[in-house]
Amino acid sequence: MKLVLTCEHGGNIIPKAYAQLFNDKDILNTHLGYDLGALDVLEYLKPLAEASFYSINSRLLIELNRSLFHKQLFSEFTKSLSKTEKNNIIETYYLPYRTAVEHKIANLIGSNNKVLHLSIHSFTPKLNNEIRNCDIGLLYNSLKKEEQTFCRQLKAEILKTDSGLNVRFNYPYLGKADGFTTFLRKQFLENYLGIEIEVNQKFNQKNKMQGSIKEILYIAVSNLIN
Repeated sequence: MKLVLTCEHGGNIIPKAYAQLFNDKDILNTHLGYDLGALDVLEYLKPLAEASFYSINSRLLIELNRSLFHKQLFSEFTKSLSKTEKNNIIETYYLPYRTAVEHKIANLIGSNNKVLHLSIHSFTPKLNNEIRNCDIGLLYNSLKKEEQTFCRQLKAEILKTDSGLNVRFNYPYLGKADGFTTFLRKQFLENYLGIEIEVNQKFNQKNKMQGSIKEILYIAVSNLIN
């Protein structure tokens, strides 16, 4: 099994050409601007992977984890841009990232490999005054038994190292919701497992995830792919 890592929300950069759209610069440093600590987790897991891809542009420019038809593709800051300007963002930032990942997976599957795609994310501990009761979320499509089995095994491996962690399936989001892994499942009907790992940002400090959490994930993933 070949591991491919991605991080769609790795940074909060806004290209200079669009900086004037963001009068509220503070929002870029919040969970709305990017997934705090997620890129740090990807970098830690990188030695296990055949390939890794990440974006450091803010999700508020364009949402790489949404399909082109999704109403949240563009944020409140960019949704009023002209069709030409939106197409330019799609051509410059969205398609190159998604196409590169898709081509790599296609090449690996074409060489008779099974691909495990882990899309690394993080989530804010509190949303709309509601505490999210989860440490690590494993998102998958419940209709894909192989993804379900893998996530059960991954949870078991995580709890072997730290039985006190609260690991939940398809929380705080559903794995079948619109997203990059959902799109890729439709492109690769066989030999592709698309799993999103969501880490609680309570383990994040200064855009670095707690070392023990990264090590637990490293050991768990390593035990399943080696």
